[in-house]
Amino acid sequence: MDGFLLNIRTPPDLRNTSLLAEPLQFHLSVIDSYLFVMENPVAEIRTVIQLLVQSPPSLQQKALERFFTPNASFVHPFCRVPSFNGSRWWIVKIFQWYKIMSPRIEMQVHSVAFDDSQLKLYVNMSQIFSIWLVPFHVAPVTLTTVLDLTTDPSKTDASTNGDHTKYYITRQEDLYQTSDFIKFLLPHIGYWLVMAWHLMATFFCLVGVTALWPMLYLEENGYLPVWISRGNLAYDVGEKIPEIKRE
Repeated sequence: MDGFLLNIRTPPDLRNTSLLAEPLQFHLSVIDSYLFVMENPVAEIRTVIQLLVQSPPSLQQKALERFFTPNASFVHPFCRVPSFNGSRWWIVKIFQWYKIMSPRIEMQVHSVAFDDSQLKLYVNMSQIFSIWLVPFHVAPVTLTTVLDLTTDPSKTDASTNGDHTKYYITRQEDLYQTSDFIKFLLPHIGYWLVMAWHLMATFFCLVGVTALWPMLYLEENGYLPVWISRGNLAYDVGEKIPEIKRE
């Protein structure tokens, strides 16, 4: 399997092609013809996500094994896999469980940004998730996926050849707004409950500013007491700065 690289890095719709009419009969060489190793994350991540989310189970597993390192980690509002030797196996099971719950997932990537110095890829996208067993359950959500990448081939069992830089996923974190991820648990009503909470919190901000506006004057003129400006009554938040610099 590892000897194949995709020449055309944008495959057709994986759900509609005739090759998927009988996915259990996929030959290994056919599966491999869709797989590659990322060399241009910004241009290729849409295809990678399509392979991970919308492909049949056999191709999905091969894609996870190709694009994720063996010790990759995964963070989601409802589940988490820490990084350890063989952790990718658990990530595979999470993706497979999502496929069991929602065999059809529609998705659209809106924007992609790559921080080359930190090897972080940011993908803003929308998807429609529907649990087949729950009548009328349809959850259109928008999320931002943050992917930590590595160029160290020793962290993956996928092949590399040539002089091109190859990128592999070492960590995936899916970030949802509360009003979006609640749709997985409480479709329809959950969104409106969160919206009501947000509006009440906004009103509370107005009340708080009205009641405590003198603090803004004190800070603006340098009169804010040190025991307040350092963070809170008991702790200096400056002591935590080294922790965020390690991220």
